[in-house]
Amino acid sequence: MSTINDQSLTLNNPISQSPMEQHNQPKIGKKVAVIGCGYVGKAVANYWYQQDYIVTGTTTRDEKITDLENITHNPLVVSGDNLEDIEKVIEAQETILVSIAPISDRQVSAEVYAQTYIPTAKNLVKILNNNSTVKQVIYLTSGSVYGDKKGAWVDETSSLDTDSDYGKVLVEAENIILGLNRENIKVCLLRLGGIYGPGRELDKRLGRMAGKTLSGNGENCVAWIHLEDIVKGIEFVHQKECHGVYNLVNDVKLNSKELCNLICDRQQLERVSWDTSKPSFSSLNARVDNSKIKQEGYQFIYGDILI
Repeated sequence: MSTINDQSLTLNNPISQSPMEQHNQPKIGKKVAVIGCGYVGKAVANYWYQQDYIVTGTTTRDEKITDLENITHNPLVVSGDNLEDIEKVIEAQETILVSIAPISDRQVSAEVYAQTYIPTAKNLVKILNNNSTVKQVIYLTSGSVYGDKKGAWVDETSSLDTDSDYGKVLVEAENIILGLNRENIKVCLLRLGGIYGPGRELDKRLGRMAGKTLSGNGENCVAWIHLEDIVKGIEFVHQKECHGVYNLVNDVKLNSKELCNLICDRQQLERVSWDTSKPSFSSLNARVDNSKIKQEGYQFIYGDILI
C-alpha cells in the first residue's frame, strides 16, 4: 500500500505521548485548520496532527470537543454563519480545509443544506479576501453536483445540476469558494464520491438492504471513495498546492443494482429488489472520471476495491 512519504495513513494510530505532553511541546509545523471535524475532517485532523502540523479543528457541538482534544492543538466550537467564529479560526493559518456537512443521520431538506453550506462559504470568502496568511484553501464538495447524466461520463468541465434544490445549493457554494479573488492563494475543490471506510463499510451498509425493495430501477451510476483515499488525496493536493477542481472518486463504475448484487452475493444474502414505479433514490447518475487527479500524479489506495 503506497503512502505519502512512506508514512502510514492508518487513521487510528495510537499516539505514544500523553495529550498533555503533546500540547506542551513546541510545534514548528505548518499551521492548518479543519473546519468541520466530522467523519472525514476528524480523520484528516488526526493525520495532520501526526505529521506535526499545528492543527486547529472545529465542531458545531460542545459535546464533540473532547473528541478533538487528542488530535488537534486548538479545538473550537464554531458556527459557520458566525463571521467572528470563522475569523477566529482563520487567523494566522496557512492552509484551510473545509469539510462541512449537515448534522443528521438521515436525508435532510435542501433548506438545511443551504443553511449549512452557504453562510460558511460566504463568511470564509469575505475573511480570506482580506487575509494575508492563508495560502491554500481545500474545499470538499460532492460528485452529486453532476446530477442525472443518464449514466454518461462526466469530468470537471461537465455541466452541473442546477435543477434540483440540493444541486443548486452545492453549486452555489462551489461558486462562492471559486470566487475568491485574492492573489497568491490556491483554491482546490475536491468533488468526492460516496464515502465508505472504517465504520461505514459497504458490506454492512448495503448488506442491511438485503431482501428489501428500493425505489428506481437500480441503473443509476454512483461514484465511491474510501476514507483513506480522501485523507491521502487531501494531503496530495496540499503538498502539490493544486489549484482548481478535481474529482476524487475511485475507478469502480458499477450501477446501484450491480453494486447491491455484488455486496449481497459475496455475503450470501438475498438480493435487493427494485420498484421501477418510483424515482431513483440517488440524484447522481453519471460515470465520474478521475483522470485529472491521476494525471497530477495521485495513486489510489482503493482504486478498484469496495469493502
